[in-house]
Amino acid sequence: MEPYREAKPSGMRASDQERDATVQRLQVAFAEGRLADGEFDERMRAALAARTHGDLDGLLVDLPSATAPVVPRTAVTPGSGPKPGRYAVAYKNNVRHAGRWRVPGTFRTLVYKGSGVFDLRAAELTEPVTTILAIAYKSDIEIIVPPGIRVEVNGFGVTRDEEWAGELPADAPVLHVRAVAYKGLVETRTIPRR
Repeated sequence: MEPYREAKPSGMRASDQERDATVQRLQVAFAEGRLADGEFDERMRAALAARTHGDLDGLLVDLPSATAPVVPRTAVTPGSGPKPGRYAVAYKNNVRHAGRWRVPGTFRTLVYKGSGVFDLRAAELTEPVTTILAIAYKSDIEIIVPPGIRVEVNGFGVTRDEEWAGELPADAPVLHVRAVAYKGLVETRTIPRR
């Protein structure tokens, strides 16, 4: 258990900072393969809606207390670490980014007669506002976004299937999806297609 939780009763109200810390621990566990897709989604939603320390503790009880260091999703110092990839292209093929990967402020993808999956649930967003520019020609592109991120979509052939109904804080990260799909679809979802 984390020190700040050991000293506090399980019925005490949880703060936004404590909910964020739990979300980060869940993202690390998901990236390490400790949680399956469905369980990760369920625990993420529960963490964001948690009211007490007991609610948060129950989400982490079967996970190790010492996991890999968590890098804040939007707090990256310029020049620290390798530069994130800015492009993903698939020509009559598939492209997939999932797990721990760095997403730049502007990410571009072009998929021609193939498919693309961009899973942001365990990704590190390097800026508070992220823009994905996507072109799908006779292709489908799926963008999976964790709950707690404000999603704005526009373009031609782009949809948003947001199932998270909780309140978002004013400083929540923002994802802009600007897309064009010809005989295809660009879809933003909170739960992957089965």
